[in-house]
Amino acid sequence: MEATFAGVLGAVFGSFLNVVVHRLPRHESLATPASHCPKCGTPVKPYDNIPILSWLLLRGHCRSCGAPISARYPLVEALTAALCAGAVLTYSSAAAIALSVTLILVIVPAALIDLEHRIIPNQITALGAVLALAIGLALDPAGEPERLIAAAGAGGFLLIAALAYPGGMGMGDVKLAGMMGLFLGAAVAPALLIALLAGVALGVVVIARKGAQAGRKTAVPFGPFLALGALLAVFLGNQMVAVYVNHFLN
Repeated sequence: MEATFAGVLGAVFGSFLNVVVHRLPRHESLATPASHCPKCGTPVKPYDNIPILSWLLLRGHCRSCGAPISARYPLVEALTAALCAGAVLTYSSAAAIALSVTLILVIVPAALIDLEHRIIPNQITALGAVLALAIGLALDPAGEPERLIAAAGAGGFLLIAALAYPGGMGMGDVKLAGMMGLFLGAAVAPALLIALLAGVALGVVVIARKGAQAGRKTAVPFGPFLALGALLAVFLGNQMVAVYVNHFLN
């Protein structure tokens, strides 16, 4: 029952995240105007704004003018719903569930905006950091020192990379990594490892297809890789840390 509720709530939030992804980089209000068709401007009726279902029933088109509606909208809603439900199924403590679900709701729009616009808005990382601190202090104060250390370590690690190679890493990535540490604690380490390995793997593919010179000049945002690492760490990070500690530190 809890997972189902989390999934429904995740789909609803996913619908709002679509608004964030579209409007925030354009410096538009997230509250007004109400959702509307970008082509004809007709406001979306409440019965046409049900996450996932409305897009399917309308077959991906505006009811008024028939303009196509991107499949990204239901995909984001479905992905957010699945991730939130999965977090509830993975954890039993209120603190772990709250931190995981909140990280999901913050990291998804950050990744999509970076993928499309190559920026990670400060509004997202700042809000995420505040929420992580508030949740951690309210529900798991004993674990807050570890999360603060993890945030400083993750942000510092990427800061060094950004200073050493400005063209490959931005300050938005540094802030996002620090924010991830406030949610994940020690699990941010495997999150960063996954992000780096995924980034290197894509770089190899790009160079193989375009050649070394053109491949090195191809700009690829790093935020989506950080998001991938963060999401995998939500579900597997603690186990990966435990494996490392048990096999290499004992």
